Amino acid sequence: MKNIRNFCIIAHIDHGKSTLADRMLEYTKTLSERELQSQVLDDMELEREKGITIKSHAIQMEYTTGGQNYVLNLIDTPGHVDFSYEVSRAIASCEGALLVVDASQGIQAQTISNLYLALENDLEIIPVINKIDMDSAMVDEVRDQIVDLLGCDEDDVLLASARTGFGIQEILDAIVERIPAPKGDPEAPLQALIFDSVFNPFRGIIAYFRVFNGTIRSGDQVKFYNLGSEYDADEIGVLKLKLMPRKEIKAGDVGYIISGIKNSKDVKVGDTITHVDRPCVEAVTGFEDVKPMVFAGVYPVEADEYEDLRASLEKLQLNDASLTFEPESSLALGFGFRCGFLGLLHMEIIQERLYREFDMDVITTVPNVSFKVTTKKGEVLDVHNPSGMPEVTMVDKVEEPYIKAQIITKGDYLGSVIKLCIDKRGTLLNQVYVGHDRVEVTFDMPLSEIVFDFYDKLKSISRGYASFDYHQTGYKESKLVKLDILLNGEPVDALSSLIFVDHAYDFGRRMCEKLKELLPRQQFDIAIQAAIGGKIIARETVRQVRKDVTAKCYGGDISRKRKLLEKQKKGKKRMRQIGNVEVPQSAFLAILKMD
Repeated sequence: MKNIRNFCIIAHIDHGKSTLADRMLEYTKTLSERELQSQVLDDMELEREKGITIKSHAIQMEYTTGGQNYVLNLIDTPGHVDFSYEVSRAIASCEGALLVVDASQGIQAQTISNLYLALENDLEIIPVINKIDMDSAMVDEVRDQIVDLLGCDEDDVLLASARTGFGIQEILDAIVERIPAPKGDPEAPLQALIFDSVFNPFRGIIAYFRVFNGTIRSGDQVKFYNLGSEYDADEIGVLKLKLMPRKEIKAGDVGYIISGIKNSKDVKVGDTITHVDRPCVEAVTGFEDVKPMVFAGVYPVEADEYEDLRASLEKLQLNDASLTFEPESSLALGFGFRCGFLGLLHMEIIQERLYREFDMDVITTVPNVSFKVTTKKGEVLDVHNPSGMPEVTMVDKVEEPYIKAQIITKGDYLGSVIKLCIDKRGTLLNQVYVGHDRVEVTFDMPLSEIVFDFYDKLKSISRGYASFDYHQTGYKESKLVKLDILLNGEPVDALSSLIFVDHAYDFGRRMCEKLKELLPRQQFDIAIQAAIGGKIIARETVRQVRKDVTAKCYGGDISRKRKLLEKQKKGKKRMRQIGNVEVPQSAFLAILKMD
């Protein structure tokens, strides 16, 4: 066990984690020449297309130094704030972390956030400055930033270039020297933490675990501590690029277990595996249940695909434990699910994965956050969906979730960043200079204001430089109203939203104008209205398609034309009573992209 090292790589998005992992696998000859490709651990098509890591990936390497053979278990983690839950799971399974910082960009918000996560778990941090071969690299400045942040010596900071392979040996040696070997007793009762799982249609569910105490052997009878279900360990092994079966896995190591589990409810990430005949006394304290930030309804396009959608979501949840869902129904869209996501990118990725991996075409409603509503009777309700909002006359107060947002930007863009945050109802709490040209500003903001397009706007006003990180701080009372969209007097619940009172008029007007462009014309007029309670605040009309019925009349008395027009008017009136308005999917999506 003294020759095992478990570590993860943490960094801000696009600072070169996956490329660094590639070079390590290449250097330790874990992969053959034929298997090597760029971002080898990002095995999802989506990850390659977008150039981001979505899942944390585990792989085992073997490294020899000083006449000793070492086993290095690496977990490569995502960098985007929406996937920080993956990072927390990786950190729970490790004793050390490589903190990678881009030499041309310096320390960013997510670097600090991930660093605090690692320090809370008492991990040994090895700082690495990557991309030192770039023309725009500022090695000395970035080294000073790291020394200020960590309080370490300048000599502790390693220099590397993942693209060229420079400095990889020094990093591997530092992992062996600085990161402590895992603690644990191979003879004690088995205690293994499940940190990830994946569904295989042929073998059932494969759970990835880290053994803290005890030894697990192939064929053992095991049980999952929290759920209490018992299984046989049909196959256990270690994670190379493919699964490598082994006879036994001891304390301190990372591996996988296949026990023919077919039902996705039987495996929960964060659970503990132990033996049936000699169970452990307590479960491993892994990571708390994640709190979703953004809620949206997900509905199948075809109503009879409801059960398929449920099965697909359950399988996805195995691989992404931060996804939560519960059934709900809507007047406009039928039966579907209310899903909780960690952010808008997470929502987009889930929608894309449903389509690619399970061939499920879904409609997503306008995303929103959950509010606490206190009624006049004193009841406190959790409202995830505008349609669950009680009548205006019944509401005593509405509280919305607030976040503490940390933004790091260059001094040149500070004014426009502060203006953006204040427009989004933010309150400036703190402003600190990190280095001579970089400012960290801290804002208290409502979560609902950053759900839509805050991140995109922040990137565009700072030319892609500003980085953003946030965590929830609690609920505060706010003046929120329910904004309904009516088509011909009928409310469309999928388009309704809860919004701050001062923004409601402007948002309602823009929404009506947008829908006027998107709704196809019918044989009758369509009235698009935005309403708060019984009060209409904006209206647009999609004009009817009309046939020129008076074309055959020429000359003669006006009453002949009027007779034909009246006849047409009656037909239109009857058509309007029986006609209904189909809202195209593009209308739902356009609302999300409204500036």
